[in-house]
Amino acid sequence: MAANLNPAMHRVAALQLCSGDNVALNLETCDRLLAEAAQAGCTMAFLPENFAFFGRHDQDKLAIAEVEGSGPVQDFLSSAARRHRMALVAGSLPLVGDEGRCYGASMLFDASGSSRAVYRKMHLFDVDIAAGGERYRESAYCTPGDDVVTVPHAVGVVGLSICYDLRFPELYRQMAVAGASLFSIPAAFTETTGQAHWEILLRARAVENLAWVVAAAQYGQHPNGRRTWGHSMIIDPWGRIVAMQESGDGVIVADLDTELTARLRRDFPVLNHRRL
Repeated sequence: MAANLNPAMHRVAALQLCSGDNVALNLETCDRLLAEAAQAGCTMAFLPENFAFFGRHDQDKLAIAEVEGSGPVQDFLSSAARRHRMALVAGSLPLVGDEGRCYGASMLFDASGSSRAVYRKMHLFDVDIAAGGERYRESAYCTPGDDVVTVPHAVGVVGLSICYDLRFPELYRQMAVAGASLFSIPAAFTETTGQAHWEILLRARAVENLAWVVAAAQYGQHPNGRRTWGHSMIIDPWGRIVAMQESGDGVIVADLDTELTARLRRDFPVLNHRRL
């Protein structure tokens, strides 16, 4: 697939994975799919939450947590960005935190391999899902971040978030007010909550902010028995799904039209009509 030469169009990819507890194998799969995205002419690729490691126990992530700016997963991301000549939004990886815990961090690397931004997951998944008999306590091993992070890029201003953040629209409104025209929403949504809420929440975040959404997801059954929903999507600012993959490892590709975003925000200025 040839790259689009229209300067308003930017081809991006979202990777879908079923990551396990073998970091080397997970990164090998990422690299293979990134090569597919590069071959398709993409200039930016988005990875899902926990792309490098999905452990058997929640605390296992502490053993592979890296200091920001150093570590084998960050080295891989920097190298992959350079080799494939495209920016990478690394869905989430564990970075060393406070008091023996870690941050779930999303990092943006430019095509030269330089880290441009780090977002630390703000909302932690501490919930009980009666329908599935599931219990999650992300805060037992993770520390929440505090900062809203947006990053200027050729595709537009990118707003970074992770998974459970999706349920908190005030985060995306703050990013939109700060200029974000594209939201990265990497996830490992449970099968139960994904089936009920994933698509409607993603489309809502796009519609209410007139922003593109790129949601790279985990799918299938992982070593800890958890099942994730998949259904990676790219959604335009009018809420239309322009690319989607239900299940399986893969790459979805779409051309992001920055002129569409500008036109919608000009003709339908909902962001300027806020009263609260």
